[in-house]
Amino acid sequence: MTNLELAKEDLRYIFHPCSQMKDYERLPLIPIKKGEGAYIEDFEGNRYLDCVSSWWVNIFGHSNKEINQALTEQAQDLAHVIFAGFSHKPAIDLSRRLVQMTPEPLQKVFFADNGSSAVEIALKMAFQFFKNRGETRDLFVSLNNSYHGETMGALAVSDTGLYKDIYQDLLLKTVQAKSPSLVPEEEALKDMERVLEENRDRVSSVIIEPLIQCAGSMKMYDPSYITALRSLCDKYGVFLIHDEIAVGFGRTGTMFALEQAGISPDFLCLSKGITGGYLPLSVVLITDEIYQAFYCDYNEGKSFLDSHSYTGNALACAVANKVLDIFEQDRVIEKNQAKIALIAQETEKFRKLSNVAEVRQRGMVCAIELKDYPSEQRVGLTVFQEALKEGVYIRPLGNVIYFMPPYIFTESQLRKMIDVTYTIVKEKL
Repeated sequence: MTNLELAKEDLRYIFHPCSQMKDYERLPLIPIKKGEGAYIEDFEGNRYLDCVSSWWVNIFGHSNKEINQALTEQAQDLAHVIFAGFSHKPAIDLSRRLVQMTPEPLQKVFFADNGSSAVEIALKMAFQFFKNRGETRDLFVSLNNSYHGETMGALAVSDTGLYKDIYQDLLLKTVQAKSPSLVPEEEALKDMERVLEENRDRVSSVIIEPLIQCAGSMKMYDPSYITALRSLCDKYGVFLIHDEIAVGFGRTGTMFALEQAGISPDFLCLSKGITGGYLPLSVVLITDEIYQAFYCDYNEGKSFLDSHSYTGNALACAVANKVLDIFEQDRVIEKNQAKIALIAQETEKFRKLSNVAEVRQRGMVCAIELKDYPSEQRVGLTVFQEALKEGVYIRPLGNVIYFMPPYIFTESQLRKMIDVTYTIVKEKL
């Protein structure tokens, strides 16, 4: 079948995510037949360099032979089993490795199957921790411009109106503090302390996306804010939740963003890159103190009873273990430093363009923010369409073009990604 035939069949049945379906009347849907390495390929043989890692998940390329083998081997033994009352070696191995890789206070792992669910688990645990002690702390604090997912709890602690506003009447009680990505760090910290002081004994936790607010136009801030925030949370007796779903597993230049701040959160939410883009999986790492708050006789009513059908899926855990193997064996974090430097060097030329407002980078994530264009002009759509003509897949966030490539990109592929985009910004906008 041709791309057009498949697209028509698709649109007869499927409601796509993060889409205005009417757009597909003039914006052709692209059916993908296969992925290989850094490329995805449609049914007519057109290949596209995947510069956004297929929504930030595919860190070691499509159809990775090592991951394929791990998945195949695990499928011969066990695909899935209920995770209440049962366990399996892939989950045990993965949990041990994650605990060993993260700061010592994080000692236990709770499994789920997607990033939003991980955030929900952290919020529920934080609330119930205090409830188990006889306190009702019904407020969560997050940052302006934040995004934590699209289930109701995750959406409540987000601050992206496009996704959130219509559901406002249904959401949890939350308070937003100023973001260090939008205002000076000192001002952001003062505002956070004001929020915690004004809501003393009502706040259970503060949740942040450390270093990069990804869906919030890739706004970035320094690790010193996180270090100071950890002290504020300790001062006011509230938990710190790190949502590293998008920025974990090397995106910021270190394995986890928390390393750059030299702190440990009380909750660490991980997903996306954990399986290299192969299968849904998420985890929440917690401290032993939090774990002990739920450890009791069943009839005491203090158990944490969150559950998901695919919790601890054996296939996903086996793949995640192989992903960690690749990080270790290939010295990925170390080798990425040269790629980080290359991206910085090659994007410097954007700063000289009159229609570019800012170039910012944190590790393997780089954003080119264009100066104001009318929203109806949909300049991001123009960039997307023009780049496709050159075999490059980029998915801007409004007026912000960003690069979040797989770590397997070669130097020439990184240059092509940047050069194609530069030509479009300079000559087509």
